[in-house]
Amino acid sequence: MKPYEPRELPLEGLDYQRLFALVGDANTELGRYDGLLQGIVNPKIMLSPLTNEEAVLSSRIEGTQATVDEVLEQKAGIIKEGEKATDIQEILNYRKALRSAHDHLSDYPLTLSFVRELHKILMNSVRGQNKMPGEFRKDQNWIGKYGCTIEQAEFVPPNPFRLRDHLEDWQKYMESNDIDLLLQTAIIHAQFELIHPFKDGNGRIGRILIPLFLYRKKKISQPVFYLSSYLEENREEYYARLQNISRGGDWNGWIAFFLKAIREQAKSNNAKVKKIIGLYESMKDRIHEITHSQYTLHLLDAIFDQPIFKTSDFVKRTGLHKQTAMGLLSQLKTAGILKDLRPGSGRRAAILGFPELLNIAEGRKIL
Repeated sequence: MKPYEPRELPLEGLDYQRLFALVGDANTELGRYDGLLQGIVNPKIMLSPLTNEEAVLSSRIEGTQATVDEVLEQKAGIIKEGEKATDIQEILNYRKALRSAHDHLSDYPLTLSFVRELHKILMNSVRGQNKMPGEFRKDQNWIGKYGCTIEQAEFVPPNPFRLRDHLEDWQKYMESNDIDLLLQTAIIHAQFELIHPFKDGNGRIGRILIPLFLYRKKKISQPVFYLSSYLEENREEYYARLQNISRGGDWNGWIAFFLKAIREQAKSNNAKVKKIIGLYESMKDRIHEITHSQYTLHLLDAIFDQPIFKTSDFVKRTGLHKQTAMGLLSQLKTAGILKDLRPGSGRRAAILGFPELLNIAEGRKIL
């Protein structure tokens, strides 16, 4: 099989009659979601559950098996061993890459060097750490069944000698303005996946870039719009649509799929963010009624940002006096807002969980 030769961007000959109805629906739903984002006072705290979920689901597309609560438990100090620990580390790297990207984009544009930095974070201390973290590939690779030859491959990415040219064209297209921004986002994601610039981690980097591009182009007010939930649920079609581009040049089918993904994910995100906002507001009143404390918002923001936590870490993060903090946590446990996941013992700090937020984030009752 010959290496894939990417189409020149912007694409010509798209079926705009077919795509524009989908473009309109996707823009409408994304606009509704961004309306919610604009009303959030402390988005980094409030949207932390969506960031955690994205890290888990994008990594799950690549084969990891950990859940949101397991990742938070590991972070809090309930240590997982073996394969699960490796999966969790990959997810924590993804979350770190997302947060690093959010901070970077406040001052700097999306560039190829920035993409390489994200990749370095993503691949740190995990299974792909021996596959040139932060460096574009220098050899020909291919995708197929384990042990297959290049002739038996399902897909052969572009020749490494042409890689830099393809990536520079891709970056120029990102900096330009196509006929519609969401249509352009669909093309940017697929072109990156087909160029396949890294030896490993291309899918996760490609999915991270979706909200970053939308944010840089001012389509969303926070770089928090994640597609991995929809893509994970429709994994077979996701890969088939990308494959149809490389095998038959079916860009229309891919773009239609991607626009539908944006529409449906925006609806889902809308519902989830409304639940999170509703929980935050109700908890603000409830915690104040229970504790009568001037530190209500300190407490609330801390358990929203990390809904599974070690009590000693909670004291450090809030800056509260230890006796004050432990007293407030005890009141929240008695009221049923927090739950013991691991009781304290001697010098070992207790680990607590915030069930209502965790259940929203996971989409099912886990505590």
